[in-house]
Amino acid sequence: MAEILTTTAGKPVVDNQNSLTAGPRGPVLLEDYILLEKLAHQNRERIPERVVHAKGWGAFGTLTITNDISQYTLAKVFEPGTKTEMLARFSTVAGEAGAADAERDVRGFALKFYTKQGNWDLVGNNTPVFFVRDPMKFPDFIHTQKRHPKTNMRSPTAMWDFWSLSPESLHQVTILMSDRGLPTAPMFMNGYGSHTFSFWNKDGVRHWVKFHFKTMQGHTYYTNAQGNDVIAKTRESYQEALFGGIEKGEFPKWKMQIQVMPELDAEKTTYNPFDLTKVWPHSEYPMIDVGILELNRNPENYFNEIEQAAFSPSNVVPGIGFSPDKMLQARVFSYADAHRYRIGTHYEALPVNRPIVAVNTYHKDGALNFRPNPTNPDAYYEPNSVDGPKEDPSVAEPPLRIIGDAAHYNHRDGNDDYSQVTALFNLFDEGQKSRLFGNIADAMAGIPEDIAERQLAHFHKVHPDYAAGVRAARAAGAKESDSFHQAAE
Repeated sequence: MAEILTTTAGKPVVDNQNSLTAGPRGPVLLEDYILLEKLAHQNRERIPERVVHAKGWGAFGTLTITNDISQYTLAKVFEPGTKTEMLARFSTVAGEAGAADAERDVRGFALKFYTKQGNWDLVGNNTPVFFVRDPMKFPDFIHTQKRHPKTNMRSPTAMWDFWSLSPESLHQVTILMSDRGLPTAPMFMNGYGSHTFSFWNKDGVRHWVKFHFKTMQGHTYYTNAQGNDVIAKTRESYQEALFGGIEKGEFPKWKMQIQVMPELDAEKTTYNPFDLTKVWPHSEYPMIDVGILELNRNPENYFNEIEQAAFSPSNVVPGIGFSPDKMLQARVFSYADAHRYRIGTHYEALPVNRPIVAVNTYHKDGALNFRPNPTNPDAYYEPNSVDGPKEDPSVAEPPLRIIGDAAHYNHRDGNDDYSQVTALFNLFDEGQKSRLFGNIADAMAGIPEDIAERQLAHFHKVHPDYAAGVRAARAAGAKESDSFHQAAE
């Protein structure tokens, strides 16, 4: 027997087919609260999409720890044999919620672990670096990825103008325009915490750490032409692949690994280990196996469990901490603040965001405050004399080493934005280089020549062949375009 339809207050609905009117021809009565409730809820069925990472795909799974890393961290989530329930959300960065999945873009790789010490969120990308190292530049960078205020179209000129004036972007631009910039589906790409985080162990010894998730499905990529062919048939290719695969019992897996740096090494490296545009050489800080991440359950309701999922680097647990990484420091604030705006003040009380452990705070009122009253209703402020929740000094982390004075440091002084890109470029074979040149030439189509020349000068500093290859690909593209227009005439 079917369940009884009710209002949100639980009252049975008498008629869900016809509005209440003053007569057979109307008008509708304002007292028809069932109609008003339906219309009001329909008006609120959409929450603001994410400013970045708006288009996403997600699934639930587990992290199983296979190796002992207790010498670095006391976090219980890493105790050998521990299996932690988790949620993953993958996304494109620049496109809106209706963007096609198979577009060339950086992919978000966000993970939420429901640990016994609270939620731990690791919010990274499928690349180990990013376009900028200073959060002051992030809003401007994102403006170049969004729509032009007058044309309401994406602007390649804005992108390349920004990138050519920001040589620190070279590392990420090269990855984005390479084969790695267009994976065929979420299962075939790596994930990275990207930022430098920190661990501390039971003795209070701190290490710096980088998180890596290496796909166990292998890497597969689309060319631009192949991606366009996919988009012509479906805009939901990633969703179809991830959701469909899990429904068929094909559970994707990633090997979780870390790089670990002793705390004082950060003062000795030739590069800034807290710079988000840099990687740590594996020869200096080798990969250490930690465990296996598996996705094995699709959400029952995409909106509830994926669209309303809220990830923030501010969610850490004892044994995992931050670093002087400036981009990380800013994201610790900005992500949680974005969720309070987008979803509501108490967004972490939603089932998908709620920890599996008890939550005891003194936060009051505001949108989405549907937590039950505390056991002790008199404890609504702190400090108090009524035995309300109290802090726990035992989980304090060791002091974070800070070097230097507070100042507006020029983020390019003393930074080498070219040598790591040179090392990456030299890893590419001739076919990979050729596709890199062609992808960049395509992306530069129509931009002003002075901007193109400024960017080519950066490519030349990486490697003369890099600039020459892009220049030749641009010339070939221009010649092909001229031939096309002449034939059309």
